[in-house]
Amino acid sequence: MKIGILREEKVPADERTPLTPLQCQRLIKLYPDIEIFVKSSPFRCFSDQEYRDLGLNIVSDLSFCDILLGIKEVPKDNLIPDKTYLYFSHTIKKQEYNRSLLQEMVKRNIRMIDYEAIKDDNDKRLLGFGRYAGIVGAYNGLRTYGLKKNCYSLLPAYKCEDKEDLYYQLNYLKLDSLKIVVTGSGRVARGILELLEAAGIKQVNVKDFLDSRQYDYPVFVQLGSLDYNCRKDGNLSSKSDFYENPHDYKSTFMQYAQVSDIFIAGHYYNSGAPYLFTREDAKSELFNLTVVADVSCDINGPVASTIRPSTIHDPIYGYNPITEQEDNFNKEGVLAVMAVDNLPCELPKDSSEDFGEELINNVFPLLVSKNQSTLISRATICDKGKLTSYFSYLKDYLRGD
Repeated sequence: MKIGILREEKVPADERTPLTPLQCQRLIKLYPDIEIFVKSSPFRCFSDQEYRDLGLNIVSDLSFCDILLGIKEVPKDNLIPDKTYLYFSHTIKKQEYNRSLLQEMVKRNIRMIDYEAIKDDNDKRLLGFGRYAGIVGAYNGLRTYGLKKNCYSLLPAYKCEDKEDLYYQLNYLKLDSLKIVVTGSGRVARGILELLEAAGIKQVNVKDFLDSRQYDYPVFVQLGSLDYNCRKDGNLSSKSDFYENPHDYKSTFMQYAQVSDIFIAGHYYNSGAPYLFTREDAKSELFNLTVVADVSCDINGPVASTIRPSTIHDPIYGYNPITEQEDNFNKEGVLAVMAVDNLPCELPKDSSEDFGEELINNVFPLLVSKNQSTLISRATICDKGKLTSYFSYLKDYLRGD
């Protein structure tokens, strides 16, 4: 089996890779029947020479390979017919901007296995970049607070050499009685908590967080969906009921927004669920937030201040609750918003290594098995020139209806 490591060619350039040089070397030892070829790239966070030094083949053409591994979408003109691809296609939610990509993959007889759809029998994803989105997002949130309040300065995450360098920057924090509210319970939220704990910020429970007493040290609370949603009719709430009947629920997030300084959003938002806070909520005199670090980054969605994504090199903008428009984030009464939508790219080496470990441990045994894996089949969007049965719901999307 010949495996090719793609060069990321979507613009702007992405420095990440699905497998580091050391991981490629490990895979070849684990599976002697596979060969790995790496397409030359001037942008990858690991240089061509680093792969060569470990005996990897650097090539300019991967058309002879059986399986091609990437990170982001492959530009449709670069797709090689009759190959098996693994990358994040961003098509399974009927993303309009990638309809033509799916059409081209079907046309070119490509077997497309989407990382996002590789899940275990409990519907839990087996790999992703969520942890590093959370780590960098939380760091950026703390950095934004320092700039907003002019009380300390941290190096931008993308200028840090690695996670260790980023964590060293936490020594420059000056937080005192800061209160932080965190939403989510998945990979992203775990990354957020990892960073906050590294920063020495103490976690407290919901009751203590909402208590009117003031802490003389920084604290944070982690909220699950039922901590900030309740049934409109006052009846007992449950997770299963919330997921099945989100329209029967209303947000109670304002009780946290009234006592918090920073909101770090790491939740997964399901269409139809209540917004956490609305534009009207943000106008309230009781609204106390000064910084929103929206790792989830749903534009014009559940977090009213997230009106556009920001960028790695220009990560902060202001949201003026009165005008509902973008404004200078340093102005009094203006929310400072961090809404970078590709956060793991700020620590490309660390996030690539983390992703590669999951790929080796969770996916490769299924991928190289002589027996067809159900988990791989369930993650295969198209094959042999048509959608698979698992993704038949994309038929209208594929046709452009």
